[in-house]
Amino acid sequence: MSDTNELLLAELRRLTDAVERLAGPAPAVNDWAAADCFVWSPIGSRLQPVPRPNRVALQLIRGVDRVRDILHENTERFAQGFAANNVLLWGARGMGKSSLVKAVHAAVRSDTGVALKLVEVHREDIASLPALLDLLKQTEYRVILFCDDLSFDHDDTAYKSLKAALDGGIEGRPDNVLFYATSNRRHLLPRHMMENEQSTAINPSEAVEEKVSLSDRFGLWLGFHKCSQDDYLTMIDGYADYFHLPLEKPQLHAEALEWATTRGGRSGRVAWQYIQDLAGRLRVAMDRS
Repeated sequence: MSDTNELLLAELRRLTDAVERLAGPAPAVNDWAAADCFVWSPIGSRLQPVPRPNRVALQLIRGVDRVRDILHENTERFAQGFAANNVLLWGARGMGKSSLVKAVHAAVRSDTGVALKLVEVHREDIASLPALLDLLKQTEYRVILFCDDLSFDHDDTAYKSLKAALDGGIEGRPDNVLFYATSNRRHLLPRHMMENEQSTAINPSEAVEEKVSLSDRFGLWLGFHKCSQDDYLTMIDGYADYFHLPLEKPQLHAEALEWATTRGGRSGRVAWQYIQDLAGRLRVAMDRS
């Protein structure tokens, strides 16, 4: 009889393990107090804390003063519980779009004392936004959802989940959630794809309307354009002063311009890369905290 019982227990354990595997991992217990920034993982509905975000101080972002001020004011209003818009930051590569979002988030937290949270959503996880919004509307925190380098290719239907999240559907977007995205494309689609849709469709205007209208869901469009030489050198000077790099300004500018020439253009990213190289050569530690 005991052998029979042991066999039955073993079989029950095997069946229980099989059912647990089919059910998948249990939803995570997310700790909002663990960090200010998180990365969304749809598997297990987990918000992965980021204790040390990769960001620079707001005063280091130069050459985009107007859009910086607009984004800061919009974010501050949202943090304080007032009306604010979803924001699309679009334009030239390397001009600090994603850096500005992270820097403004930190600055507004510091200025207002509000425990504003930033949750990054990877491009490939856009389709899981409805599940994420269900989770976020249950928290008392105000949350900025952030998607970096957002764009959509031909036959990509994930944009529909984003449109629903921005519009809110019948239930409405949670009042404690705002969406910020960066993209090199103003309409989130490459121009040749839009033109191809128009040339092959029965109704050319309707062919791209659905996808192009996605960008209309963002109340604010903030454009970033290629910087001038003066703006580039202003960025260089700001970094050099902030990190106390002991190099005379004529030599600093000459090296920075040569660096930009070898990289084929000027941008905030190119300026930052030069400063990293310079600090390394001078053996100066770069503490961005």
